[in-house]
Amino acid sequence: MLRVEGLTQGYHSGGGTLTVLKDINFTLEAGGFLAITGPSGSGKTTLLGLLAGLDRPSAGRVLLDGIDLGALDEDARAALRRRKVGFIFQSFQLIPTLTARENVQVPLELAGEASAAAVADDLLGRVGLGARGHHYPSQLSGGEQQRVAVARAFSTRPDILFADEPTGNLDGANGGVVVELMLALNAEFGTTLVLVTHDLEVAALARRQIRLADGRVVDDTGA
Repeated sequence: MLRVEGLTQGYHSGGGTLTVLKDINFTLEAGGFLAITGPSGSGKTTLLGLLAGLDRPSAGRVLLDGIDLGALDEDARAALRRRKVGFIFQSFQLIPTLTARENVQVPLELAGEASAAAVADDLLGRVGLGARGHHYPSQLSGGEQQRVAVARAFSTRPDILFADEPTGNLDGANGGVVVELMLALNAEFGTTLVLVTHDLEVAALARRQIRLADGRVVDDTGA
């Protein structure tokens, strides 16, 4: 499903090059659950962006279902993400002028799903918000907003879902609920999960854990 070979990323800074990631290598099978951990500045978010095809590496390759993301132009990478990838962010990133139901419908409508409203209602029900679909993000708690984001991320049945600190803005109870929902939908739909987190308790739920430090993999458990 996901193969990473010699992945290196550097940026020009002050006349020199700042190397953020150094020779990252791993493979993740379809349906797997990987947690990426490490201290701030270790390269976690940079790695997630490369894995999702949001950026091109300085060296090495990311292959998603055998497709080399770095060999695609920006439009082709965007098209691949629409077909295969879902995202969950720490800051929820819901559209404030749309209701919860409409937020979940957006990717479905972009994909041409004729029954977008029905699918959105079903997913909101699965995440415990069946009665809240008509509410706007400002009318929902942080935990509820993140549950809407989970429903939206799974709405198009992505092959792989990337989550960047999805519990970072939530208390322990709400964070636990969100992770449980992600695991339940992962099991039901077979979606591969890649999660960046500072929370070691959340990371421990993953079947595979990779720890970064100074841009390198320093620990890889469950491989």
